[in-house]
Amino acid sequence: MTTEPDDPKIEQATSAEPLSRAIGERYLTYALSTIMHRALPDARDGLKPVHRRILYAMRELRLSSTGGFRKSAKISGDVMGNYHPHGDAAIYDAMARLAQDFNVRYPLVDGQGNFGNIDGDNPAASRYTEARLTAIAETLMEGLAENAVDFRPNYDGTLEEPVVMPAAFPNLLANGSSGIAVGMATNIPPHNLHELIDACQVLLKAPDTPDDALVDIIPGPDFPTGGVIVEPKDSIRDAYRTGRGAFRIRAKWAVEDLGRGQWQIVVTEIPYQVQKSKLIERLAELIQLKKVPLLADVRDESAEDVRIVLEPRARTVEPDVLMGALFRNSDLETRFSLNMNVLIDGRVPKVCSLKEVLRAFLDHRRDVLLRRTGHRIEKIDNRLEILEGFIITFLNLDRVIDIIRYDDDPKRALMAEDWGKPHLRAASEKDYVPPPMDGEGELTEVQAEAILNMRLRSLRKLEEMELIRERDALMAERAELDDLLADPRLQWKRIGKDLAEIQKQFGKSTPTGARRTTFADAGEVEEVPFEAMIEREPITVICSRMGWIRAMKGHVPLDSEVKFKDGDEGRFIFHAETTDRILLLGANGRFYTLLGANLPGGRGMGEPVRLMVDLPNDSEIVELMIHRPGDRLLIASTAGDGFVVPSDEVVAQTRAGKQVLTVKDGVRAALVRPVKGDTVAVVGDNRKLLVFPLSELPEMAKGKGVRLQKYKDGGLSDATTFVLAEGLAWKDPAGRTRLEPDLSEWQAARASAGRMAPRGFPRDNRFT
Repeated sequence: MTTEPDDPKIEQATSAEPLSRAIGERYLTYALSTIMHRALPDARDGLKPVHRRILYAMRELRLSSTGGFRKSAKISGDVMGNYHPHGDAAIYDAMARLAQDFNVRYPLVDGQGNFGNIDGDNPAASRYTEARLTAIAETLMEGLAENAVDFRPNYDGTLEEPVVMPAAFPNLLANGSSGIAVGMATNIPPHNLHELIDACQVLLKAPDTPDDALVDIIPGPDFPTGGVIVEPKDSIRDAYRTGRGAFRIRAKWAVEDLGRGQWQIVVTEIPYQVQKSKLIERLAELIQLKKVPLLADVRDESAEDVRIVLEPRARTVEPDVLMGALFRNSDLETRFSLNMNVLIDGRVPKVCSLKEVLRAFLDHRRDVLLRRTGHRIEKIDNRLEILEGFIITFLNLDRVIDIIRYDDDPKRALMAEDWGKPHLRAASEKDYVPPPMDGEGELTEVQAEAILNMRLRSLRKLEEMELIRERDALMAERAELDDLLADPRLQWKRIGKDLAEIQKQFGKSTPTGARRTTFADAGEVEEVPFEAMIEREPITVICSRMGWIRAMKGHVPLDSEVKFKDGDEGRFIFHAETTDRILLLGANGRFYTLLGANLPGGRGMGEPVRLMVDLPNDSEIVELMIHRPGDRLLIASTAGDGFVVPSDEVVAQTRAGKQVLTVKDGVRAALVRPVKGDTVAVVGDNRKLLVFPLSELPEMAKGKGVRLQKYKDGGLSDATTFVLAEGLAWKDPAGRTRLEPDLSEWQAARASAGRMAPRGFPRDNRFT
């Protein structure tokens, strides 16, 4: 049977609304779910839902810190089946991280088996590993059985789970947290628990303590991998005051003397969340690419601890200089961003300061204390009610026994009996004086049920006195609890006492409680230029026409015979040093920079220069020259446009080079020459020569330039600069130097056509 489109049932099941509103509402629902149930931690216990459910499931499995281990697959399966309807792989990854002492400052899970390592290796499969709770994790859940927090139904309504943990210590700051939500993120580093509790004690005594005073107690993060924080103190204060900032972390290192003047550097602690294996690979890459010439070798001698050995190139190298270069070029120095974006009361995301986070924890502890106290009072009242019934039984033992023996409904009879006056005891007990009875009248149902369930062995004088003592003790405890509920000062004092117990159990006096991350001044490591790290040696740079480049050791004769690949020939050869920067001008008008120390050796044919810089295949090399700081260069295109550029402006910092001369289709860079003198000489393909003052050329950092010489056909062939008073020199076809002292015939304004070159000018239209 088909339903007609105008069926009223369809009209009731559908509704019309704008697409933008529908998408907006649904995306907002998704965003809120991500923020509240996945990415951001709760400020009260510092846990995300997945971590909270893992710990609660392990508690339900009775995996205490002193008990046995259970398979991780069992734990993740229970979490997924009972509380967290997501993938078991994600649950196991979250649980494994809680067991990694290089990721978590105070591990909440005690793992047995392969749970990964600092090299970045993944944990073994969940069927191979086992886990249980740690002692500090158990303190997070103290009070769950005492109505300390609210519970809510799980995802299918068959069980209940805690909304938040009671949290006996500030776990949010102690272990840190990170997550990315929709439109917001959080990144909180771990801190030292002893320092956090000291700060809490200060806030308990002086709630108005400013953030700057708290930073004196908590100087900065305490990472599980140690390291050295080199962030300035003022920057740390600003970060904790605003909830946003960053910390610079460096590896901890020391110089190890090998005798006879030899030494090596040993790194014993690396920055937080840096994978040691990738760090070693990066250091090896720096050696291979010669980016840190002072470093000769790196070895990983780590076992249970971290030990990375760095060998210098020579014994004369300064350790501070070497480490300064490595800090700039590797993850031996990193930055950890601080973004304390947390959920306040589990509902409102907010970027909090250090004081606000600690205040949220303390307020939560007060709520937990009040709820646990109320729960304890309720238990005491229930026990006192039963004790009163027991005491009535002992004071009226014979009557109680008669009722139980002969009455058809002893429970109803016990409740209906008037116990206002105790019945006489046996004659053998006439010397025993019973204590005065506080409660008189009828028994309650609870008391009657307890009396009927009483064991016969309990009907002794000694048991009666024990009940009296228990009742008195409970009455005294209840009075103390009533005072506690009525006086906020006693409440904060009790919270401080509980924190002191946690500090004693997990503080700096314990093996894992001492601070691991230290502080230092970043200025201790000298910042030096790259060239200062290179040993200065003479080299001879050779580049072929096809772009194969090499550097031979020493200054070999420039006219010596050099071998090239078949079909290739030499084009550039000049003397330089390893500390020199080599400038390469491509036909595309871009300058590229090579370092003499990084050029391939003279053995063999060298390497293609296009492997070192991003020079396009269709752009040939126009010029290869040494960079001289402070010089000026004349650069021109084949169209006859050019300008003067400072040599320091053409040095490129990346492989992509630096665009200096702007060229369009059909035009390419023609030349670059060092400026020497006060006059420019330009010759075109038409052999017309033009001489004009250098002052007519602008000095620019980049651009197309101005017209040097006017052409009808062809373009620029060559250009040079010289001192007009000394004349213009060139080599004639016979190789003899010819000097033209009087250039008045060729002198004209810039952008003129010029006149034919003098007799004897080279046929290739080149000045050199």
